[in-house]
Amino acid sequence: MAFLGEFSRLNFYVAFAALMLQAMFVNADDIYLEWQVNIETTIKPGLTDQPVITINGMFPGPLINATTNDIIHVNVFNNMDEPLLITWNGIQQRLNSWQDGVSGTNCPIRPGSSWTYVFTVKDQIGTFSYFPSINFHKAGGAFGPIRVNPRVIIPTPFPKPHGEFDLLIGDWYNNSFKDIRSSLNKSLLHLHPDTMLMNGNSRYPQTNRTIVVEQGETYLVRISNVGMERSINFRIQNHPMLLVETEGSYTSQIILDSLDIHVGQSYSVLVTTNQPKADYYMVASPKMVNTPESSQLVGVGVLHYDDSTTPVQGPLPRGPDPFDLNFSINQAKSIRWNLTAGAARPNPQGTFNVSNVTLSQTFILQGSLDEINGSARYAVNNVSYRIPDTALKLADYYKNGTGTYKLDAYSANSSNPVAIDGTFVVSGVHNGWLEIVFKNDMLVIDTWHLDGFGFYVVGFGAGDWTPNMRSTYNLYDPVVRSTVQVYPGGWTAVYAYLDNPGMWNLRSQVLKHWYLGQELYIRVYDPDPNPAKERQPPSNLLFCGSVIPPPVPTPTPVPVPPGPKPSPATTLTINWFSILLIFVFALV
Repeated sequence: MAFLGEFSRLNFYVAFAALMLQAMFVNADDIYLEWQVNIETTIKPGLTDQPVITINGMFPGPLINATTNDIIHVNVFNNMDEPLLITWNGIQQRLNSWQDGVSGTNCPIRPGSSWTYVFTVKDQIGTFSYFPSINFHKAGGAFGPIRVNPRVIIPTPFPKPHGEFDLLIGDWYNNSFKDIRSSLNKSLLHLHPDTMLMNGNSRYPQTNRTIVVEQGETYLVRISNVGMERSINFRIQNHPMLLVETEGSYTSQIILDSLDIHVGQSYSVLVTTNQPKADYYMVASPKMVNTPESSQLVGVGVLHYDDSTTPVQGPLPRGPDPFDLNFSINQAKSIRWNLTAGAARPNPQGTFNVSNVTLSQTFILQGSLDEINGSARYAVNNVSYRIPDTALKLADYYKNGTGTYKLDAYSANSSNPVAIDGTFVVSGVHNGWLEIVFKNDMLVIDTWHLDGFGFYVVGFGAGDWTPNMRSTYNLYDPVVRSTVQVYPGGWTAVYAYLDNPGMWNLRSQVLKHWYLGQELYIRVYDPDPNPAKERQPPSNLLFCGSVIPPPVPTPTPVPVPPGPKPSPATTLTINWFSILLIFVFALV
């Protein structure tokens, strides 16, 4: 019996050691996707004839379903009649801004050609989205959901849900994106989106956007605002939502009857189907707009219990007053980081906060609408971004920016005396803490997004910002996210830790603001040429503007190698097997 006890103990230690080795050396998966991007005329999201940009015939586009540290390969075929870029909203592109998919980092994919993005969802989990980044294409479609799931060895702060759903919501123009773009180029800014879509469908009952659930279960619903300009309030009839995650951060879990989601933002909520079997309304109504229930700008879908024979009934569930900014600000302040939850890495995300950081820089950025050379333009600190012919990252790498941009030519702390066009690129201190204060004197809710990093959202306020406002900041558990709202007549303050070298886009997510110039780039430079610090250009790099492809080197003869040697993988296996045997016999 003693021998059997020792044998069982030995088996336990062997199994435990094997499990630990597997966890240490688990390989990330490579995910290969091929996307055909086309303009279709047979799809009618807003019930009118218009061109819609599809991916593999789908609108919205296909789901990217990945796990932390997976490597994504997306071969994009541009079958449209104009250049295209896709950006990965909230994916941080660690050490690799070459794959970011915006005009400052990538030359566009020309019509009739293709390009393969290769990027890693490194050390991230959560709900994100992708969409086209140039030529106002987002108003034509080509957007879709991204899930980044945690690895099995990293626990989540909630039980595994029975199922998951991706819900892409956003306002939509009934006219062609080319027509809207042409109007904006002529300074006609009065055109606004006409309808609200849920997963590419207009409101129920004209089209039937339905989520089918079983009674007595809990579901994870991933919601993204993929719209053009309207913030929304989302709710489900008779079903409270438990907020659990936003853009890569687990949140303190709070129960909400309705949730404000601003343009470009994503959330995950848990919904428990504990009501009688029936159908229930899902509603997304715009903020800062007076809309009756019958308006096409009120998105309506259906949560359908399987086997239900009871259709939706009663009035739509009411949300907060769309002009009640106090409700919105108070809800925003209540969304905080979950300090007890794990993150994408095996360390608790709450082991670090920003209460004792030393700031290296402060940017004070004012979004505005200006007239420049007789045209309406949106600007940052009175500088409206002019897209150069050469991608900034390309010019930076090959020509130190010469002829394309001048670093720090415009202030990131104060507004230019007059409104001008310019290629706005500022220096970010590598491994430094940056404070950004976004100011909004416009009459609409603006949203700002930074590629490559997460914002620690430390404060919201009304009126003017002064350094004294720092005393109101939440430095203990600010949520970390990539897109943050700025309310009319107010300010929002964020911190960002610039540990990711590259050329990174900082922009308004409101599409016409972005299209007409409300963006800039932060150049985070690490002089160390070690590729472990920042990736070299990809082998399939596209060239444009003043940077031409370098000549192809002449291949040199390769000497015949000596006899075969054990592969590194074999050697690694033998070494670890030896260590495992030593470990086991030491325990006997």
